[in-house]
Amino acid sequence: MKGPAIDYAAVFQALPGAVALVTPQLIYADANAEFLRLRGLPREQVIGHFVPEDHPEKAPAEPLLLRLLASLRQAAETGERSIVALQRYDGEDPDQPGVWLERYFNMTNIPVFGPDGRVALLLHRAEDVTELIRAREVALALQESMLPALRPVGRHQAAVRYRPAAEALNVAGDWYDLVDLPGDRIAVAVGDVVGHGLPAAGVMGQLRSALSAASLVAEGPARALEVLGLYARTVDGAENTTVATAFIDWKSRTITYSSAGHPPPALLQRDETVEFLNQATDPPLAARPQHASRIQAVTAFREGAILALYTDGLIERRGEDIDTGLARLADSLARHQADDPEALADAVLNELLPSGDATDDTALVIMRL
Repeated sequence: MKGPAIDYAAVFQALPGAVALVTPQLIYADANAEFLRLRGLPREQVIGHFVPEDHPEKAPAEPLLLRLLASLRQAAETGERSIVALQRYDGEDPDQPGVWLERYFNMTNIPVFGPDGRVALLLHRAEDVTELIRAREVALALQESMLPALRPVGRHQAAVRYRPAAEALNVAGDWYDLVDLPGDRIAVAVGDVVGHGLPAAGVMGQLRSALSAASLVAEGPARALEVLGLYARTVDGAENTTVATAFIDWKSRTITYSSAGHPPPALLQRDETVEFLNQATDPPLAARPQHASRIQAVTAFREGAILALYTDGLIERRGEDIDTGLARLADSLARHQADDPEALADAVLNELLPSGDATDDTALVIMRL
């Protein structure tokens, strides 16, 4: 039994997304109502026109237009889908002539093949993601407000960095903290809450504050993490959070550290050797069925050494052994040992996360001992 005939032209016009059909010669063959609305142009000024004519010279769109044309040509020549991801294209406010509004788009160009197997048309889809970008900017501002501003820690130099993932339009639960302790001591910590988005950022803020308070009264990092672990059991979404914390004592020139399932801090000595502090690692917070005490270890340092604490986004890559990432970090630290902490932090991020193509959020603390 045959079903009803499908009017594909009507389906095309009813699509909620903005789509247009473009010939391999880059001439508009058709466009749906949403595409015309998005472009703010009547149908007669689009259909039958060359794609560049759709972009007035006065609009600040030249870089976007060049990427769009290159993507269309690539799809036409290769017969493969081509994507132009997250591009800014400012549009004129229809209510305020001469006023341009900041807008962001994702664009996809998909080849449509004819009976002869050649590309007959290109399905061009434009997705307005402006509101998503604005929401992300608000979320990032909220997350950054939860992270402490770097303040002087006695006579000691430190640098902190937070870099969100490049491929995800959301925030996550990575954090760092530095806390002054009695005597010539400080506590340094980094942590990573499982998940993304505002819920993870909210949990991060609670755990960071709790660890900061616990570090001020605990006799060591292991006890501080024990207290934090008890607190994590009362916070939804805090389970399996990883944390590394180190208490630095300049009088004894020792680092006492403890880790809850977190990548090990890196200690770069003056002779350019790097020691990963991995002798006191327990499971993540609230991961055990029952609460248990935690372990800590102590290592010595010489004046001028470098301590680096970081989250896994700095070293982990899909399909790569974690030891490869650790070796990459050790090499970068050793080559830039003479730099001050600010320059060293920038160098490490630029070398380990080139072009900002991070697949996970990253927090980093660099401390000159």
